[in-house]
Amino acid sequence: MTDGSTTADMTVPEEERADTTLVDAATALELEDVGVSFRGVAAVDDVTMSIPANRVTALIGPSGAGKTTLLRAMNRLHDATRGAKVTGSIRHDGADLYGPGSDPVLVRTRIGMVFQRPNVFPTMSIHENVVSGLRFAGIRKKAVLNEAAESALIAAALWDEVRHRLRKPATSLSGGQQQRLCIARALAVEPDVLLMDEPTSSLDPTATKRIEELLSELVDRVTIVIVTHNMQQAHRVSDHCAFLLGGEDGAGRLVEAGPAKVIFEDPSDPRTADYVAGRFG
Repeated sequence: MTDGSTTADMTVPEEERADTTLVDAATALELEDVGVSFRGVAAVDDVTMSIPANRVTALIGPSGAGKTTLLRAMNRLHDATRGAKVTGSIRHDGADLYGPGSDPVLVRTRIGMVFQRPNVFPTMSIHENVVSGLRFAGIRKKAVLNEAAESALIAAALWDEVRHRLRKPATSLSGGQQQRLCIARALAVEPDVLLMDEPTSSLDPTATKRIEELLSELVDRVTIVIVTHNMQQAHRVSDHCAFLLGGEDGAGRLVEAGPAKVIFEDPSDPRTADYVAGRFG
């Protein structure tokens, strides 16, 4: 990760420095020389950065810059893609997610994913959607499942809206509610990191605002990494930001990363300044 502390000290008022430079944040994920290719063609190349714990990190950049590809590599979603190869290392709690003996199922438990469009299980109730991951892990005790469902729905700001209809189909919810249900489902297994791929792109402004508010409420509980094409959203929700850009060979590379305030107000690379100001291309 590009260290923004020197730049931040020059541009950020003293009373704001501790928060914006993230000096007190531990590291949730450490990426080193990460590359992703499909059938030998590089989609992401040479990405080295840190993801600070209990913060919102936004991955920004134009279409084709490799943001979603990189995000999916963080919980081994490319494993099922024929011809996909991930190189370098992605470390969580000191362990390489792609190292020998690493269990992809366990990785996806510790590092959850929320997709662009709500992907509720249509044949399941609201309650069963939330606890599906726990059932998959072998948990059957009703009291444990009920407690986990309530806790996750409260954390996803959905409990008050569904508490009296938990046995109703998940598809009976609105789009915004379904997306929060997907967040609750991911939270129910108590992950350390939650990856979110443009989670508001299919939602109306009211639902988008609620999801954005929810992110700031969740960071005490989980580290969040979000892909977004919306610069206003990235500015609103992120503590940390990473700008990726595709090269002439088509592979996305990291241009710079650092505190969001620095990336949006005083980036070190002119390409970043052009992009966040809407002058790119």
